[in-house]
This record gives sequence, structure tokens and C-alpha cells, in this order.
Amino acid sequence: MILKASKRGGARQLARHLMNGEKNEHVTIHEVSGFASDNVTNALDEIHAISKGTRCSRFMFSLSLSPPQNESVPVHVFEDALDRIEKKLGLVDQPRVIVFHEKQGRRHAHCIWSRIKTEEIKAIDQPYFKNKLQVIAKQLYLEHGWELPKGFIDPKLKNPLNYTRAEWQQAARTNQNPKVIKAALQECWTISDNKKSFSSALNECGYYLAKGDRRGFVVVDIHGEVYSLTRQTGAKKKEIENRIGKADKLPSVTQVKADISGKVSEIFKNFLNEQSKDHQKALKPLLKTKPKLPYFYRLAICCIETFCGFMKPSYMRHCIQHHVALKNYYLMSALAPE
Repeated sequence: MILKASKRGGARQLARHLMNGEKNEHVTIHEVSGFASDNVTNALDEIHAISKGTRCSRFMFSLSLSPPQNESVPVHVFEDALDRIEKKLGLVDQPRVIVFHEKQGRRHAHCIWSRIKTEEIKAIDQPYFKNKLQVIAKQLYLEHGWELPKGFIDPKLKNPLNYTRAEWQQAARTNQNPKVIKAALQECWTISDNKKSFSSALNECGYYLAKGDRRGFVVVDIHGEVYSLTRQTGAKKKEIENRIGKADKLPSVTQVKADISGKVSEIFKNFLNEQSKDHQKALKPLLKTKPKLPYFYRLAICCIETFCGFMKPSYMRHCIQHHVALKNYYLMSALAPE
């Protein structure tokens, strides 16, 4: 899901937005925790009041969670996402408000945390929070099998099994860059926290998990090349086992290669059918003009022979050139669209 966040002030203004029933068909207060009041407006006012003991003007961390447009996402998925975000941004046990909005049958959520630690009367810093949120957002898309937005996809890391025919032809003209491969595998490792999300991230980039003969955990690309996971990601074997389980439960390199081979064969069969249709389409104008060629060609030859009978020998060479030119003209006209 798309995660948008900001550090902000303006408690009353934000409360009005959260409780706006005119722009939203349904407004549901899901949680108000860590406050003396269970009212959204009073809770945000409480954050503002506590912030007076600091010099922090942006005392709230405001986050909106928007799932894919055509997906119906249950509440527990939102809650799981919020728990991950809290841990990543250092907001665990901070007072928070969660409100769900529903518009045209589509649900999205807002969560507001207090950035002020009451024990220390000090604001919590969240460096690079946008980058961290993007990592979590991409994890959620991959784990739930949602279609990734274009902003999340790097064209250089696209799975070749999803290429169009033009992209295949372009890829065939380029060599693989080891730095790009390593960067792709490291990114897949960074944005995932379990076997399912890691496998999904790898598949998006055209790599597949396998059990190596000697190196334990490996990945295989569509060219059949095998890469050591520990060497490419820099992670230790034990760390990999904790995240994705034992290597024995993975398919062998031979099995993965056979599976990839089957997918590639099917793709090229589709490309061949597509190319055959293109050729048939290009041939139609030629087939329409073909019956006319013998008549015009014979007529042109008769004209040249007739004129040659009355011409001087010195002009015979020019007549032959005209003959060839006419022949080429009628052949080219057959290829031209009507």
C-alpha cells in the first residue's frame, strides 16, 4: 500500500480532517490509545499541550495508508503494517490515533502518533523516514501479491519473463552488468523480512531461489546462471536460515532451471505467434496487388519492344534501362499500400 507521512503541527486542523464526514462516506475511530481522553480532538490537543515543554513545533507524526484501488484490505493488514512502521521509526508505545475513512467502497487509514516522549519531554527523531516507509510499502505489495505501482519498479531490474518481444530483442543486444545483479539481489534482501516476501521480490527481478550443491542458498536467473546468496547479499548463512528457513526445503538448481526453461519456451511460442500475425498483416497488400502485375508488366514490355522497332540502335541501351526501371517500379508498387 502507498504510505505517505509527514511531521506536522496543527492539531485542531488535523482533527477536523480526520473527522470529516462530508468528504468521506464513513468515518470510523478505530483506536485512541495512550491518552487521557478517548476523543480524537482532545487527544491531539493533549499532544500539543505536552509539546509546549519542548521547542518542537512539529509534534505529531501523521501517516496515511492507501491500499491498491481494486483491493479490499482487511483491518488486520493495516494493523500489521502499523506495527512494522512503529518498530522501524522508533514509535513503539507512543500514544496514537487510528481512523478509517471509506469513500466509494474503498477504505484507507490515518494514524497519528505523538513524537514527544513524556518521560524525557523530548521529540523523537525519525531520520530518512520516507526511505524506510518506501521499503515497508514495497514489502506489503510483494507479500500480498498486489501489482506494484510504476514508481516502485526499476526498469533495469524488471523480470525478463515479463518482457515484451521488443524488450527481449533489446536485452539480447546488451550484456549483463555484475554490479546491477548484485544491487538487485541486495535490494531484494533489504526490503524483505520473510521467505514469501524475499521470493516475491526475487521473482520481480527475474531470479529464483534454489538449493545449491555446494553453496547452500543460491539464486538462478533466466539464463541459468547460479549466484551464491551469501556472496551477493553479504548476509551470513545463519541469518539467511533465520529469515527463509533451511536450504533443504528449497528446490534444486536443476528443478529451477527446468521450470524457467518451460516458462521461456511458452513465452517464445507466444512471440512466434505474434510475429506470424504481423507478417500476415504486412503480406495482405502484396497479395491484393499480385494479380495485376502480369498484365502491367507485359504491357510495359510490349510498349518498349514496339518503340525499339522504330528507334535507332543508339537508343537501344536506353530502352533496356527503361525496361529494368519499369520492372522495378511495378515490383515496388506491389509492396506499397493502396
